[in-house]
Amino acid sequence: MIARSLHRRLLLGAATAILLALAIAWGFMTVLFERHLERRLQDDMTRDALQVAAALSLSPGGAPLVAGGPADPRFAQPASGYYWQASSEAGVSRSRSLWDEALPVPEPAAAPHDGWRLQRAKQPGPFGQPVVVLARTLALGPADSPVVVALAQDLRPLVSAQREFGRELAAFLLVLWLVLTAAAWLQVRLGLRPFRAVHRDLAQLRDSASARMPEARLAELAPLTAAINALAEARESDLEQARRRAADLAHGLKTPLAALAAQSRRAREQGAADAADGMDRAIAAIARTVDAELARTRIAAAGQAGGAPVALRPLVERVVAVLERTEQGGRLAFDIDVPPALQVAARPDDLAEVLGALLENAVRFARVQVRVRGVAGPGWTTLTIEDDGPGIPPAQAEAVLARGVRLDESGGGDGLGLAIARELVEAMGGEIALGASPPGGLAVRLSWTARRLPGHRNVETGAAGSS
Repeated sequence: MIARSLHRRLLLGAATAILLALAIAWGFMTVLFERHLERRLQDDMTRDALQVAAALSLSPGGAPLVAGGPADPRFAQPASGYYWQASSEAGVSRSRSLWDEALPVPEPAAAPHDGWRLQRAKQPGPFGQPVVVLARTLALGPADSPVVVALAQDLRPLVSAQREFGRELAAFLLVLWLVLTAAAWLQVRLGLRPFRAVHRDLAQLRDSASARMPEARLAELAPLTAAINALAEARESDLEQARRRAADLAHGLKTPLAALAAQSRRAREQGAADAADGMDRAIAAIARTVDAELARTRIAAAGQAGGAPVALRPLVERVVAVLERTEQGGRLAFDIDVPPALQVAARPDDLAEVLGALLENAVRFARVQVRVRGVAGPGWTTLTIEDDGPGIPPAQAEAVLARGVRLDESGGGDGLGLAIARELVEAMGGEIALGASPPGGLAVRLSWTARRLPGHRNVETGAAGSS
């Protein structure tokens, strides 16, 4: 499904409204231009008609006579498009341009006595030309019959001028529409720019449950900002409450599980080995369920909490110090090659749990040495944990990171360590990958990028010491 865009809707609405307004303007402007041309035409034809009326006289028989007429030479040129005619019941006098044609005598309503009237002829005029006719009825004397004076002019030049004006106006308005649409696009883009800041602020809320939206820069966004902050506070409260409930659950089950383990030992001492084995399996299943639920809670918290930048080297040294006191870790050499200034934005407890799971796994399989290396560059940070153990086949690298999968079935554990470490790293915005170390063992690489890790600080590789 294609997501609807407010930017496109506003731009489309503005472009459509502008186009409609300009189309209406084009219609009104062409009508106004047409009326302007008709008024100019009427003025010109009235001037010529007055010259005809001034030269008008009647013959003894009552036929109209025009001595001279308008000075425009087009009235003397046949089929020129400029014609005059004076007609009465006794006869007709007309311009030479009519030749053997005649103007139709206008109706009385079209030739009033009190003024000149202009109208378009309904039928084709002389020589099949569409014409406009200016007419008036004149009475030279009280006893004389009325004379209808009519002037006609070819409409084709007028229509051509109207069409040419319409085309040029349409081209101009089209360019104006493009300009106004570009201005509307700029207006919409500038008007919606504050929403981009809201998007960036929301990204910070996604990375950290403790983050809040800054104060709205626009009054229209203030209610939205307040609602989002209220939702963020409720989410943080629910998350903290869930973490407390998970911790309470873990502490509440410790005593019953310890009591069950004691009962299992007593049963085994009294010879009920089968019953003790069943209780041990039930205790182990409960412990796995509790560990898995606590892991989910920690993963959810790591994905929401974010945090300030944390130095990696002290965390690595603290975890290594604990492992060196174990039986397996005491016989290994630990090489820590992590710059003191190398940092990652995450919760220290989550990072310590990831490092503990990965280093414990390396200690379990290493023969002589476990090495931890940290490097950083422009926008990225990588931490690698290597051992010189047997390693794993490349085809099984992805399977090892799945929950509950273990390649070594002889040792203890339930296969949750690497899977939880992977989910924690991904929740913190990083990636985990397995490969081969230079000695031939397993290399676990943790990577963070600046795009996925807002609190990351780029530090070039520096000197490191060994523990």
